[in-house]
Amino acid sequence: MTIYEQVRWGDEIESAYRALQTISEQQGGRTFREGGWTRKEILGHLIDSALNNHQRFVRAALDGSYEGPTYAQNGWVNMHGYGAMPWAQLVEHWELQNRLLGEVVKRIPENRLESPCRVGTNHAVTLRFLIEDYLEHLEHHLRQIVSAS
Repeated sequence: MTIYEQVRWGDEIESAYRALQTISEQQGGRTFREGGWTRKEILGHLIDSALNNHQRFVRAALDGSYEGPTYAQNGWVNMHGYGAMPWAQLVEHWELQNRLLGEVVKRIPENRLESPCRVGTNHAVTLRFLIEDYLEHLEHHLRQIVSAS
């Protein structure tokens, strides 16, 4: 069984995509909690997370290790202006980016899953951990978006 199958990547993305499509433009523009990001900004944050992890996964799989910068989430969300984008566009971009990332995960050789990965000054973790952590992070924020709409 591959890591892709172990984490049920395709099922997770499809289920989340269907749930995200039920949220209206108006709901997407509301904050999850007072003083926090809007649902659009949370979804944008998840797009950024996919983009950052994409390069981590590919580099670790190809090179046998990864070392790179952390992700300045507020700066990235602000720079992209996710709050001003149409909800449907964000949902489509999120879905496509995660399908592409799933294709990467599907092709990671089993022997590369233990590759050491260091993000910023954090302790090194395995590529397997980064993949599993990515999905946990994704599920956490998707619950925020969907449960509060």
